[in-house]
Amino acid sequence: MAKCTAPVRGHRTASGAAACPVCGGRYGRYSGYGSYSSPSYYSPPSYYSPWGSGGGSRSRVGGSGGGTRPRWSRAGSSVAYTSAEVRALTPIRESVERRASRPELRDVFLCHAWDDRGGAAKELHDLLESRGVSVWFSEKDVVLGMPLLREIDKGLASSRVGIVLVTPALLGRLQAESIADKELSVLLARDLLVPIVHETTYEALREVSPLLGSRSGLSTAENPMADVAAKLAELVAL
Repeated sequence: MAKCTAPVRGHRTASGAAACPVCGGRYGRYSGYGSYSSPSYYSPPSYYSPWGSGGGSRSRVGGSGGGTRPRWSRAGSSVAYTSAEVRALTPIRESVERRASRPELRDVFLCHAWDDRGGAAKELHDLLESRGVSVWFSEKDVVLGMPLLREIDKGLASSRVGIVLVTPALLGRLQAESIADKELSVLLARDLLVPIVHETTYEALREVSPLLGSRSGLSTAENPMADVAAKLAELVAL
């Protein structure tokens, strides 16, 4: 026995109704059903967005896995985000927007282990600056002879967002309660912190710093450093 295809395909057009083995003859006789649609058989969109009906673009971006485009991502951007990344970065973006009236602030304060200053930290710094992001980076912002802790305090106070490059070296420094631990304490208190996990895992981070490990961020295990920098650049762009 022939079955109506409306529950699966819907009869939203005359051609769709005509193709149904049950309804084809009936709808074919009435030209008035040319734009017929049934709300009972609405097909949901192929994407998901956490923004709801008023939260900006909801188009899919990226490769085969798709993703969610956040509202701060500009038209034509090729940067792909997961829904989890959008949720994690949204509060940071809102803080950036609230501080937009202070152009004297740096975009980013880069917290890193001393051991990474010439490696991963410099790589991330250079990638960000190549995208027009102003970065407070101890290697260039602390002059020889200046009191380090005081300069770090000033850098933290004059930056919109803090990013923490979490590496095996940083985990070792945190266990030793180094200067990096002080920087993290201030950033955590301000709630303006994006962890960037590099060559380690969130599980290892949580063992050393459960509070920092509870913060969602970005990981170079899922995106190369250049892609992480692209996301951060979009995040702080005003």
